[in-house]
Amino acid sequence: MPPSPLGRRLGHLVGAYGLLALTALLFLAFSLALPDTFPTLDNVSEILSNQSIPALLALGAMIPIVTAKFDLSIGYGLGLAHVMTMQLIAHEAWPWPLACLVVVLGGAVVGTFNGIVVEFAKIDSFIATLGTGSILYALTGWITNGARIVPGPQGLPAAFTDLYDSRFLGLPVSAFYVLALTAVLWVLLERLPLGRYLYVIGSNPRAADLLGIPSRRYVVYAFAGSGLIVGIAGVLLAAQQRIGNPSVGLDYLLPAFVGALLGSTAIRPGRPNALGTLVAVVILAIGLAGIGQFGAQFWVTPLFNGSTLLLAVGMAGYAARRQLRHRRAEPPRTHQDLTEVTS
Repeated sequence: MPPSPLGRRLGHLVGAYGLLALTALLFLAFSLALPDTFPTLDNVSEILSNQSIPALLALGAMIPIVTAKFDLSIGYGLGLAHVMTMQLIAHEAWPWPLACLVVVLGGAVVGTFNGIVVEFAKIDSFIATLGTGSILYALTGWITNGARIVPGPQGLPAAFTDLYDSRFLGLPVSAFYVLALTAVLWVLLERLPLGRYLYVIGSNPRAADLLGIPSRRYVVYAFAGSGLIVGIAGVLLAAQQRIGNPSVGLDYLLPAFVGALLGSTAIRPGRPNALGTLVAVVILAIGLAGIGQFGAQFWVTPLFNGSTLLLAVGMAGYAARRQLRHRRAEPPRTHQDLTEVTS
């Protein structure tokens, strides 16, 4: 017996906004358990500051996932962008705006290369990006010789470190970078033809071919966008840490994919989306902050991330299968219908 319209509507609301509601409940629970430290402006500011770079990476990882591809090189790319920024500013004495621009554009070039390898060399995205990531890690080691890059006595330009350290409306400016990127990706994916094409490619490659969408080109665009965001995150990581650590990027790989995959279960269940990724990052940040304030051991964080990743993959798969059943209930009749159904 098919569910009633009210039941379908309720199911849609729970699926779309259940994770958002859980975020609010989790914040409330930690606030009641830790009333003196958790629901404070200082704690909120610290959460926003600490999680801004993982949030940027999660949004970057989400873009290839829209096309059913995965970019496993983002952690290695973050590490390379981070040390390259420090190398150019601290050791090569480049003007910091020029160094940042070169690193960000370099990230886009790396992403474009990933897309070309995946689409034109026909190598599975897992294998291709794992290979390019290993190459990026090797370049990072070559540049740093395995040692940290430490600025001289003069330190880094204040204007550069202010990219991360400054505040706006009483909150860390890095949080507003995340909001701005979320808004840009929401417009690109939800309101422009580019996003519609990417979703069609990811959900139904056969439909993309029938509609005449140049799939290869748009997949390369997706990887290039991911690389561009990784470059931006690397610049901000350098401004945050103020030293070049050749191994730091790997710590961000798992949280980025947890946020991107868990985000596909919220707002627009069954498909990766910017707002859902933002909600997922927020709930992960609240969970990690609460666990930390309870004095959990160091191994609890990777346990939390790994368990959440398994849960996210399972929930994303269920949401995608549920959405596919609804699509098949009403077969498309025209090319316009086909585009709407697959997106």
